[in-house]
Amino acid sequence: MIPITVVDVRDAEDLVVEVLRSGAIAQGPMVKRFEDAFAAVSGTKHAIAVNNGTTALVASLQVLDLKPGDEVVTSPFTFVATLNAILEAGATVRFADIRRDDFAIDPDAVAKVVTDRTKVLMPVHLYGQTADMGKLTPLAAEHGLKVIEDSAQAVGASFEGKQAGSFGIGCFSLYATKNITTAEGGVITTDDDALADKLRVLRNQGMRARYQYEVAGHNYRMTDLHAAVGIPQLAKLDQLTAARQANAKRLSEGLAGTPGLDIPQVLPGREHVWHQYTVLVGPHAFLSRDELAAALTERGIGNGIYYPKIVFDYDCYRGHDLIPGARVEDFPVAKAVSEQALSLPVHPHLTESDLDTIIETVREVLGA
Repeated sequence: MIPITVVDVRDAEDLVVEVLRSGAIAQGPMVKRFEDAFAAVSGTKHAIAVNNGTTALVASLQVLDLKPGDEVVTSPFTFVATLNAILEAGATVRFADIRRDDFAIDPDAVAKVVTDRTKVLMPVHLYGQTADMGKLTPLAAEHGLKVIEDSAQAVGASFEGKQAGSFGIGCFSLYATKNITTAEGGVITTDDDALADKLRVLRNQGMRARYQYEVAGHNYRMTDLHAAVGIPQLAKLDQLTAARQANAKRLSEGLAGTPGLDIPQVLPGREHVWHQYTVLVGPHAFLSRDELAAALTERGIGNGIYYPKIVFDYDCYRGHDLIPGARVEDFPVAKAVSEQALSLPVHPHLTESDLDTIIETVREVLGA
């Protein structure tokens, strides 16, 4: 089987052993070391490590002191953590449709749904490429909106030389399958000193110092063990990203012209880090998306459907008070993409033979 992803953190063994031998395994100097390295990668003054990517989103919303009825505009085509975080923060969710070329929220659609109650714009940088921050950032400024970037899949990505997570408040996931992993973990990035301070107090049960409580806080901390897993990966992020980019280039060259298959684009001014290599299986393809996925699995090629439905199209969200008026049919691009998107292996551990096999198999089963 050629897997959809491979997790290899063996480079972290020495640092993990160092933490274990120290006897201090909770948040400590290794977390600070990880934060400093991550801030350098993201091009921001501050990186605040937390226990997962969802927490990063929740905490970022919490420190903005949103009130009941305040709205957050985001993408309907994303992992459910994006939606869950907004609901947990008690905000009202508004969705704007996506663009087919970058799978991210459409600035023109955002402009149509912003109201005087909208306080936050939360673009999702999907699959390793940023949203169109060249249009979204001035749009947010025009309406006085805070920008929280769901950068879970975009560590190292950039728009016109500016790193994902540096346009507002950046929220990253370090889950096991991400380009940089700590098994579980997350990071919040910002250039705002006051905001960074609030986040650090919030994540530590609201304590500035031991038993010096300033807010009603939470335990959002990352452990030194988790940080130790991530530090060596940050040191070789450029190398890992280059391997993903080379693999994506090879896949795109090999799959170009396959009937019914749209290959992913790298849009001008954007650095794509290829968390996923996601094709679209169109309505005129020889097989449907689900049939292609099954055929590839049968032939030993891992693949993934990210995501099979619009994010709120589940019973648990229907009729939710904080998701007013959301209807699947109002988001035709997101709906079509959710029915056509299929991710193929692009991780750094693929061999030339693996890439050849993926390309030949996809073309064969699609009748190319």
